[in-house]
Amino acid sequence: MEFPKDLKYTEDHEWAKLEEDGTITVGITNYAQVKLGDIVFLDIETEGDYVEQGEVFGSVEAVKTVSELFMPVSGTVLEVNATLEDSPELVNTDPYEAGWLVKIKPSDPTHFEALLSSEAYEVIAV
Repeated sequence: MEFPKDLKYTEDHEWAKLEEDGTITVGITNYAQVKLGDIVFLDIETEGDYVEQGEVFGSVEAVKTVSELFMPVSGTVLEVNATLEDSPELVNTDPYEAGWLVKIKPSDPTHFEALLSSEAYEVIAV
């Protein structure tokens, strides 16, 4: 399994990437998309909303299940990946790049630093 070292992770299998402009990009991990199977729909209607760390910000529907998405850090959802509306399978084929879910403006930068490293996440995901 692939766990990029420049990302931080949650026990709920989301990843977070701190961008140069201070925003954070969020997605689900390769481990999560493998466990879910073929993703057919994403329901994320929190654009513009403030979401607390650990709160649900949407859901992902796979062929056999629906799973909630949990916010890794508190902040305001600036953008939802509109490409996923027509191509939800990008979460399966490219979970760390084209398959990102949301971009947020964090309210507390210390939340990001407290997330799991790739090494700590790998212990959970295997």
